[in-house]
Amino acid sequence: MSFYLPVKIYDESDCVKKHGKELCSLGQRALIVTGKSSAKRNGSLEDVCSVLKENDREYVLFSGVEENPSVETVLRGREFGIAERVDFVIGIGGGSPLDAAKAIALLICHPDWGEEELYGKASDTTALPTAMVPTTCGTGSEVTGVSVLTRHSLRTKMSFPARIYPKLALIDGKYLRNTSKEILVNTAVDALAHLIESGLSVKSSPYSEMAVSAGLAVWRDSKEVLTGEQESSPEAFQKMMRASTLAGIAIAQTGTSIPHALSYILTYEEGIPHGRAAGYFLPGFLAKAPESLRERLLTQAGFSSVKDFLIYLQRLFGPVTVSRTTLERAFSVVSGNPAKMESAVYAPDAEILREIVYYKEENTLS
Repeated sequence: MSFYLPVKIYDESDCVKKHGKELCSLGQRALIVTGKSSAKRNGSLEDVCSVLKENDREYVLFSGVEENPSVETVLRGREFGIAERVDFVIGIGGGSPLDAAKAIALLICHPDWGEEELYGKASDTTALPTAMVPTTCGTGSEVTGVSVLTRHSLRTKMSFPARIYPKLALIDGKYLRNTSKEILVNTAVDALAHLIESGLSVKSSPYSEMAVSAGLAVWRDSKEVLTGEQESSPEAFQKMMRASTLAGIAIAQTGTSIPHALSYILTYEEGIPHGRAAGYFLPGFLAKAPESLRERLLTQAGFSSVKDFLIYLQRLFGPVTVSRTTLERAFSVVSGNPAKMESAVYAPDAEILREIVYYKEENTLS
């Protein structure tokens, strides 16, 4: 077995300012990659720009990265970064800007690559150095080498083969203070999906299990904040971020599994936010797992049973309706992907996969 995580992590309040010199050691001219406006609202962009100015670093901004960023967006970011002669990249935001930042850092070093080369078998992972400042509590992208992009040509989301690990992850719970309840819930459930899928992965090892156990324990401490039963606090926000990072560490070792693969179709076809889409399939994925593993993961996350977990998700999300057409397409795509079907420790066959896909529809609680 092996464990590889070349990302230096700082997890503390005001960590961008405290470690500004290290951030600025990555280069002389930064490309900052963000979404449309959240980095301005939560103060993360101001923190990053301040330390760049204080350390005499130049920077340019590539903003407006959409939710579920497309290949076309990162190709535009590549052209912008090349034109601006940047030599390092800083991603600020949720999973979309962070994933886009990693892809842009790779593509700047490969100016002749298009979508075909990006998703081909190219082994060259030369990329500009990157730093990540997450501002949501779900992606874990700040500590993984994975970048998931929308491929309109295939009507889905996919990670490309190259693994681009950030040099630096700066994790500060204060950026969650003004985050909407909807985004908190969607991203926190995405982190939970990472932990559960890693815990049920065929690639699970004592090292990934360590991250899963720690991540579920921290996630459990804040789960009532998501339902409104517990007051939010700086400590709770930092724990939400930490759970997300630990989940990222786990999937950096094992990858994600069937719920994530199914979720991409729901997001593409019906616009269901990623965390909610992954959460849709988690109860069925757990219900079909070996009992000992299922019970251990549920207990670590603070649930007594799959039914208890299903009730919790319904409280968070309310009714989630997915068309049969979309569910059938999700089933077809994943059942036709042997690698993904074999990613779970219990390697479901087509019949079990169908039961996972339709589990929530058939077990909706009144």
